[in-house]
Amino acid sequence: MSRRVLPYRIPSEGVVLAEGWLLVAEDGEVAMPEALPDWDYQMDLHLRRTVRVDLDRARSQSGLPTDAALALAVVWTATGSSLSGPAEHARLTASGVITAEFDVRLRGADLGGLLLLDTALVLAERRTDARPSSPRRAGSVLWSDRESLRLQGDAPQFPMAVIDFARTSFPDDAAWHLQISGGLESATMGSLLLLVNERNTVTATAFENAGKPRPIDRIVLSAVYADAARIMIEHALGNGDFAEDGDFPDGSLGATLLSLFDQLFPGQSVTDIRLRQRQSPALFASDLQAAVKIFEVP
Repeated sequence: MSRRVLPYRIPSEGVVLAEGWLLVAEDGEVAMPEALPDWDYQMDLHLRRTVRVDLDRARSQSGLPTDAALALAVVWTATGSSLSGPAEHARLTASGVITAEFDVRLRGADLGGLLLLDTALVLAERRTDARPSSPRRAGSVLWSDRESLRLQGDAPQFPMAVIDFARTSFPDDAAWHLQISGGLESATMGSLLLLVNERNTVTATAFENAGKPRPIDRIVLSAVYADAARIMIEHALGNGDFAEDGDFPDGSLGATLLSLFDQLFPGQSVTDIRLRQRQSPALFASDLQAAVKIFEVP
């Protein structure tokens, strides 16, 4: 539980008992791990949590009257997409000990990076009759905690869409295309988009099966990720503002590209790799192929 110095009274520890978040999968529930290395933007998340609150003690220890309305709220934030929003909200007007069950479903397309889950017990309505030492504003936090889940795996992560390339300017028979737009300061979620040609059934099926890929799906996904990494690194090296000491905002395209560069070329400078790309493009291509470990499937 987060214990902050607040200008009003709050309940003691033990008034709110929150169980850990559970990750719900097809084969059951497991304790939410620290990271999901195989996550991608096609994977929605289903999470559950149980929170018990002694409402009588919560009110009395905060100096609130017995009829004060409280609320439990869960808010999510994704650093990779710079998006956030309310997940669930429960108004609490009863007395005694209550149990709140949270069942949260989040779209993978809205996520990325570090997923933060904030749970809080708050005052639901403004109290004009509150004591000077008691919370009075709606939304005053009486208790809160935060848990996190890292969604960024080793592969490049980006939103994707399956479309018919015949209706676009892309070649009809191309299997995929990675679009990069915006500057290095732009949000990654708005700068990267992987387009998969629905006419290429092998590739489209591989992404449909990304949660439980077959051997052929793993090979196709490896090829797509390798090609996407190549495009991203070449895009980065072609930008004169891209450097290892670049101060890019969290969740920005520059930060994503720099993270990918450090992963693929650990201990090497951007200047050296940029020079190698210009002087020996064929050798650079082989170096990049080795770095992404193409076709190394488990």
